[in-house]
Amino acid sequence: MKPNAAVLGGDLRQVWLARYLIEDGFSVMTWGLEQGGAPEPVPLNQALQAELLSLPLPVCRGGNLHLPMTDTQLDAETLWPKLRYNQLLLGGMTQELAPRLMIDFGLTLLDYYAREETQIANALPTAEGALQLAMASTDRTLSGSRCLVAGYGRIGRLLSERLQALGADVTIAARKYSDFAWAAARGFASIRISQLSGQLEAYDLIFNTVPALLFDADRLRETKEECVFLDLASAPGGFDRHAAEALGRQVISAPGLPGKTAPRTAAAAIRDSIYHILEERGEPI
Repeated sequence: MKPNAAVLGGDLRQVWLARYLIEDGFSVMTWGLEQGGAPEPVPLNQALQAELLSLPLPVCRGGNLHLPMTDTQLDAETLWPKLRYNQLLLGGMTQELAPRLMIDFGLTLLDYYAREETQIANALPTAEGALQLAMASTDRTLSGSRCLVAGYGRIGRLLSERLQALGADVTIAARKYSDFAWAAARGFASIRISQLSGQLEAYDLIFNTVPALLFDADRLRETKEECVFLDLASAPGGFDRHAAEALGRQVISAPGLPGKTAPRTAAAAIRDSIYHILEERGEPI
């Protein structure tokens, strides 16, 4: 028999996740998602009785459970003592939280977002969302624009290919020799991240996928005044925002794009990841 499940908090991805689980025959309760129209809302104490608890992506922000779809706040530290050792907790971007919960409370927290298949599935809506933002943020077509993509991981590869398909002139900024080889195989120019200084004045759009400060005040000063910067990386991001503001440069911060531009697709990726975890554990799905 499939475990009964509760989806606690999160954004529209978790709303769609609850719907998908119900479609697949799970008994599902939701809490903290009322502003997203989630199905089967129940009080928190009732939701906490479920055998499988799906937590947000990320699980916490500022010490609180991530709850953008409700006016309620919940200190995460008040939640953990209410849970049972035989419950399976699934969350996104759990980082150091998972080992601490095991040590302090005997709780099993697994990260559905850290899996490679989920990362790949999320890279596609991120790339498409970046194109949507880019088109809305510039007064010129992507076709013919000179674009720099910093970082050549999952997102950087998909984004650069789609920019190229739209007629953009794409350059890859990377660190690894293997990335330069892949970029060359796909017909992209490339440049070492360490050698970006002095090379930035030609670009119309700069996309960053690296969660590290690459574009400081000196590098930003080299760019065109009308250059548009899109930061797709998680904190701390790749641009010095204070310097950009002082220079009058436009920086668009866009982490977590799948949850904003394609929550259905992102939810399906989370659902599949949860099913893979259950299958590996020998649980019924």
